Amino acid sequence: MTSLSDVFRENRFTPQDVPRFEAKLFFEGAARRKYLEQFGVLLVLATVIATAGVLGDSTATVIGAMIIAPLMTPIMATAAALVTGQMGRAGRSLLLVAVGVLIVIGLAWLFGSIYTGVLQFDTNSQVLARISPRMLDLVAALASGAAGAFCMSREDISDSLPGVAISISLVPPLCVVGLSLQAGQWAAAQGAFLLFLTNFLSILLAGGGVLALLGLNRAAMIEIKGPARRNAFIAIIIAVLVVAVPLGATGGRIAEEARTEGVSKVITTQWIANTEYEVEGVNANQDDLTIIIVGNGPQPPFAVLVTNLRTALQRPVKVVLKVVPADKMVSP
Repeated sequence: MTSLSDVFRENRFTPQDVPRFEAKLFFEGAARRKYLEQFGVLLVLATVIATAGVLGDSTATVIGAMIIAPLMTPIMATAAALVTGQMGRAGRSLLLVAVGVLIVIGLAWLFGSIYTGVLQFDTNSQVLARISPRMLDLVAALASGAAGAFCMSREDISDSLPGVAISISLVPPLCVVGLSLQAGQWAAAQGAFLLFLTNFLSILLAGGGVLALLGLNRAAMIEIKGPARRNAFIAIIIAVLVVAVPLGATGGRIAEEARTEGVSKVITTQWIANTEYEVEGVNANQDDLTIIIVGNGPQPPFAVLVTNLRTALQRPVKVVLKVVPADKMVSP
């Protein structure tokens, strides 16, 4: 049975692999202008598609933007340059990433300014999926970054890169940042940027780790001098640990809110058991509960519901009950 060490040993870089690999990531000299033009065009198009997908709440459209978005290349180039100790290349690649980030946020902000509709931050699934990143997102991003580095290192499996691009979202979170900033939704903007930052750092850390294990530095025959490379990866590791703190907190909050909603639905169902009402929905936001029931006729005392909820949840909660007449739910 093939072990993981065997996989890395059998797929190690050779000196002959390095020029081909670097040609995928580094565009210098005469090729740089053409690459920057292509990068700019694809980035703008990906931003337009992703922003339209977010505004229209279309998962398929957002996935299309992920596939053509070019941000992963300079991020992986930064990781490869750090592995080989080429700090000049790493700096140039990182600068391109920073410029790309500003372009995406700025364009999304602009589209949000001219959009005549209303973006619902509390119901739009594309927004909600990106403003509350959790620890699971970090785990998925690390695995995706490792997969991206492995795919880029091997010509025979490079066809898997579109799947990696879908799994590690870069442009869509930045579009949500721009739209959120335009709408004055600062918390949503912070959450979406945290997701991008998580994915960015994961590519650097996991991607760089895989490239190092595959022996990129030795194959490139570059002598690394000074502590710059070590310090760079220490900084990346620290940054990953730092972002893990809010990710863990967000994950805990989401889990607690899900538990609260589940318990509240059971308690509310018991409260209206002998009536003509049904529970339509329960939404928890920390200690605020919004409960929607649908039906007609008299209701049990509201104070009983509040008391039962506080007893079951073992903490004080603010309860808002919305009653929708049954005839209002019937389509014409």
